[in-house]
Order: sequence, then structure tokens, then C-alpha cells
Amino acid sequence: MSLATQVIEKATKQGVTIATAESCTGGMVAAALTDIAGASQVVERGFVTYSNAAKTDMLGVRQDTLDAVGAVSEEVAAEMAQGALDWSHARLAVSITGIAGPGGSEHKPEGRVCFGLAGAGPVRTETVDFGPLGRAGVRVAARDHALQLLFDALRDET
Repeated sequence: MSLATQVIEKATKQGVTIATAESCTGGMVAAALTDIAGASQVVERGFVTYSNAAKTDMLGVRQDTLDAVGAVSEEVAAEMAQGALDWSHARLAVSITGIAGPGGSEHKPEGRVCFGLAGAGPVRTETVDFGPLGRAGVRVAARDHALQLLFDALRDET
């Protein structure tokens, strides 16, 4: 059984709705979830906020935060996740912002992805360096990691 299926089943049993806020994955998490029959009971909405302007306009990410730390940061991931929660009717939101590649820099290398998870408690964040897996590889790894974060958060609520 796929991880997306497990997320949908667990969220359905718990009555939890989900929102996604995605940058480098461009909607891959929302797509993985909505590929599953019954997702309409769980997936409340998805935000694809690829540009910084979209992050500020659609999710309320502060320009000061973007200016201070850049889009690929746990601070922005936290604001994205909280914004997705605030601008939806969901009870749980996951966010992704990262550098899929090619490229990157010494301080923010290709494959670095920051995640946020917002729900009942404080927003949780983490950064994962997937390494230079290539653009497609980083995006798939980030999608799968976000699905795991959702699954673990739902498991914690039982």
C-alpha cells in the first residue's frame, strides 16, 4: 500500500483534513494524495507557491523573512505551513521549499529542502539534504518525505 494511500486512510479515520503548500515540488504532494480514491474527504486544498510573490500573496509569508533568510529556510517553511493552515479549513498542513537543481550554492546546495508541518501545536520544521539527486530525484524525495511527515503527524494524533 502506498504511503499516500496510508495518509488518506489514516486522515479519513481521524476526520482530519489536509492542506499542502508547495514550492519546489510544484503540487506533487497534492497530486499524490488526490490520486487516491476517497481523497476528497481529506484533501482540503493545495497551494503551489513557486515564486516569492506567491508565497507572500497566497500564504502570508513575510517579505522580511524572505529578505533575511531566503525562500529555502525553515523560517519560510514554517510561515508557509502556518499560512496554508490559516488560509484553509484544514486541520493539518505540510509545506515544502527547496532547491531541486540544477545548481544551488555553497550555503544552499542542490538537494536541500525545508519542510514545515502545522497542526494543533507549534509549527514543526526540519531541513533535509537529499544531495544532488538531479531535479526529478530531489522532487520525488521531497514529496515522499512530506507524505511521511503527514503520516507521522496523523499517527501522533491517535
